[in-house]
Parts: sequence; C-alpha cells; structure tokens
Amino acid sequence: MAVLAGGVLLALVVVQGAKPGWWERLWYPLRYDQIVRGHARNYELDPALLAAVIYQESKFKADARSSSGAIGLMQLLPGTAEGIAVHTGGTAFRVEDLYNPEINVRYGAWYLRHLLDKYGDERTALAAYNAGQDNVDRWRRAGRAIQFAETRAYVERVEELKKIYRDAYGNELSG
Repeated sequence: MAVLAGGVLLALVVVQGAKPGWWERLWYPLRYDQIVRGHARNYELDPALLAAVIYQESKFKADARSSSGAIGLMQLLPGTAEGIAVHTGGTAFRVEDLYNPEINVRYGAWYLRHLLDKYGDERTALAAYNAGQDNVDRWRRAGRAIQFAETRAYVERVEELKKIYRDAYGNELSG
C-alpha cells in the first residue's frame, strides 16, 4: 500500500512539474469560451488575458459577488458598469444584467481595452482594473510604482494566469 501511495504521489509531482495542457485545463477551466473569444476579438484583446482576468476575478462563476459589491464574471462595480453602458450605447442599464455572462464580459472587455489604451501597458492597466484609475493616476503623478501589495500580487497572478491559459488552450482560445 505504501509503495502504491508513493507511486501515485510521485506521478502527481511529475505531472505537476511538467504541467501538460490537460493538467492545466483541469485546474484552469475555460468556461463561456465563445463569449471570451468573441469579446477578445471585438475589443482587440489577447483572449488569454481576458480569460486570466475572469479567472482571477471570479473563477468563471457568473453569480460571483464581492464584499465590495462587484458583480459577475469580471467583478464589475455597478457604477463602473453603468458608465460603460452609457459609453457603449446602452440606455437601460440594470444591475441584474451584470449576472449575465454575455453582458458582463462585454462590459469588462470594453473596460480592459479602455485601460490598456489609457495607460499604454498591460501591467498598469491591470493595476487600474484592480485598484481603480484614481489610485493608479495618483501613483503615476507621484512617480511611484503600485502602492498596494494586493494590487502588485493581482497583476503578477493575472500575468501568470495569462501564460497558463495561453499554454493550456493555445490556438483553441484565439480561434
């Protein structure tokens, strides 16, 4: 029994170290893949980046709600989402819409594109997605890097997840 347990443990260690695509897919699922691919294409985003943000924000749970009131797959605050709705031609924004994966990812992808365009680099855009534009603008005016440890960890994790999604799903993600 001990030999069998040792063999299973060794196999798990080897697989975890090798990180084959099927293993990564097991731990990092890609749900709503058509929605993710479609909005990534529409907003000229790396689909692996969009998937990484969604995973980090909600683990692909459409009904996620944070203690700060952020809702859905991309954890959008209702006020932010309402502003996005106005910018994208929406006229009848409802908070409940944020639980709809199609709408949530559309708004989140638009917002991520907006932040990438505003800041010109992915890490700063991700910091703004997590900590808010006002904080990032203040840090930049003061010539400082990201001031919140939580936001630094968020940016690092999303970048790591982007690589995982790209490696695990490859052409299937961008297809």
